[in-house]
Amino acid sequence: MKAVERAKLVRNLRQESRRLRLLVLVISFFLITLTFVVVSKPDALLFNLNGRLSVDQAPRSLLIRQRVDSDDAASRRSADELAAAAAAEDPKVVDDDAAGGDEATANTKGTSAEEEKRVLTSEPEQGKREEEATASEALGEPSPSDPSIISLSSSLRARTGCPPSSFSSDSIYGPEIARDLGAFTEIDACFTCEPLVVASCGGGEEGKKGEEVEEEGHQEHHHKVTLPTVSNYTIHDATDDNDNGKQEDGKTDADQNNAGEGSQQSAVDTMAWDKPLCDFSNFRANVCEMRGNIRVHPNASSIMYMEPAGSKRDEQWKLKPYPRKGDELCLGKLTELTVKSSKVAPECTKYHDVPAVIFALTGYTGNLFHDFTDVLVPLFTTASEFNGEVQFLITDMAIWWTRKYAVVFEKLTKYPLIDFNKDDQVHCFKHAIVGLHAYMEFTIDPLKAPHNYTMVDFNRFMRRTYSLPRDTVSALGEIPKTKPRLLIISRQKTRMFLNLKEIMAMAEEIGYEVVVEEANVNSNVAQFAKVVNSVDVMMGVHGAGLTNCVFLPHNAILIQIVPWGAIDGICRVDFGNPSEQMGLRYKHYSIGVHESSLTEQYPLDHEIFKNPLAFHKNGFEFVRQTFMDTQNVRLDCNRFKHVLLEVLDQLNQ
Repeated sequence: MKAVERAKLVRNLRQESRRLRLLVLVISFFLITLTFVVVSKPDALLFNLNGRLSVDQAPRSLLIRQRVDSDDAASRRSADELAAAAAAEDPKVVDDDAAGGDEATANTKGTSAEEEKRVLTSEPEQGKREEEATASEALGEPSPSDPSIISLSSSLRARTGCPPSSFSSDSIYGPEIARDLGAFTEIDACFTCEPLVVASCGGGEEGKKGEEVEEEGHQEHHHKVTLPTVSNYTIHDATDDNDNGKQEDGKTDADQNNAGEGSQQSAVDTMAWDKPLCDFSNFRANVCEMRGNIRVHPNASSIMYMEPAGSKRDEQWKLKPYPRKGDELCLGKLTELTVKSSKVAPECTKYHDVPAVIFALTGYTGNLFHDFTDVLVPLFTTASEFNGEVQFLITDMAIWWTRKYAVVFEKLTKYPLIDFNKDDQVHCFKHAIVGLHAYMEFTIDPLKAPHNYTMVDFNRFMRRTYSLPRDTVSALGEIPKTKPRLLIISRQKTRMFLNLKEIMAMAEEIGYEVVVEEANVNSNVAQFAKVVNSVDVMMGVHGAGLTNCVFLPHNAILIQIVPWGAIDGICRVDFGNPSEQMGLRYKHYSIGVHESSLTEQYPLDHEIFKNPLAFHKNGFEFVRQTFMDTQNVRLDCNRFKHVLLEVLDQLNQ
């Protein structure tokens, strides 16, 4: 019997032991949980451990604020009204509160019950509100109580999916608007649904600066909302081009473009371009240039400069971006673009970190001279400074032409060419140039060109682009038993050499190695460039073929044969001045009446021989048809021989 009772007692003790252990575990878990809550988030407590609300804690704790409100809502409203009335009647009190001076600090202990309740309910002083309102007016910013801001706040809540409580009392909209929206939230919310609240998270002066930057960006682009994350939410996001592009590896190209726009657009919005958008003063080319928030909309043939806040700019320009200003025959079929300032524009669909250069092809391209004087030289002048970091948008595209000069485009830009007329995107840039900088024919004006570029720079650029070996001509005496190489540019339709073989024989007789080549639209540019670069002297009748002088080495000699017709000035402008500006030596040979084929068409006593200048009154087209398109050349070899001998002397120097 005793054994049975002993066993029963043991079982009871075991049960009690289990209960005790369970109780200990429960109590331990409770104590651990309570300790964790107290240490990690004291704001979650419904009571103050010190028996009194802390002034620092009260504005930050949502639950404490709610408890105070529920305990004495009516009393608080009365106190608020009294405090506001007192502040309005006593401007000295308002100034002291706004300044936060020593006197206000010294009187903290004497704070009345009404003032203490005002502190507990986190109402800012009236003076601070007035001071902020005055500052906003001075900056041209809307007042926090402006109805448009309230509407914007509601719109932001709807688009971000945040509840009304996601707008902090510290937000840029001010406490009044925040209360109307039920806007009281904890600090943690700023990393989830509050892209506008910086001061409540960052604090201090940096927080205020971030708040101003974000406010300015959202006033101008309130239709866009970028939800921040903890990793990218810094005061520098508005100007950081790289961080936003690396947030998510899985983003599509469109998402990345939009993300880049969101982080960079707010910065460029504030940039003010203080010059007129376009300069139409140049007699040869109209050019527009702008920096800031720029939208290029090919479908609308428009380039829009987005005006910063407070801007009163109202500009609209129309141009055809091809440097033949006033030549309606050339420009008639080209696309006209509109450049204008605007406060409203279509959404960006593609954002670019590099400048844009917009220009036209077609025109007179296809003629070798116009390929260079109308496009390649102006394009080098305009785009070379960007070292390839530039996007070309081409109107009136000629695919075959871009393929012909593909190596040149590859040197000037690292990005694929955009066919402006077939593109349906809205491109956003921070810097754009519409049109090309062009001056006189086939030249660069170093006083006006970016970075004071010259034709020497262009000549060097072309040699390097086509990987040409010779940079300069060496004196003949430095290379024994070497003949100077003479290239004769021949023609097959007009301005032909009627005695080409006689000219070749004479040149070889006096010591030249003669090479004859014909330049036409079908010539392979790279192959022709190598031939030109290998010679010391190049000669030809005035025409597009002489444009190949861009491939000659420095100090080489160009001889231009000028047809009859008093066109020396035209020839000098087209090739004489440009060749000298490239660092070449230039010889000008004007033929006599007996060297012109016009003697076979007109009698020697005709006005065309007596006074050719009189024909110029009929315009350039008449001059071209009379003296260029219907004239060939038969050089007087005895007369021209002296020119080649002079050139030999120059090569020996």
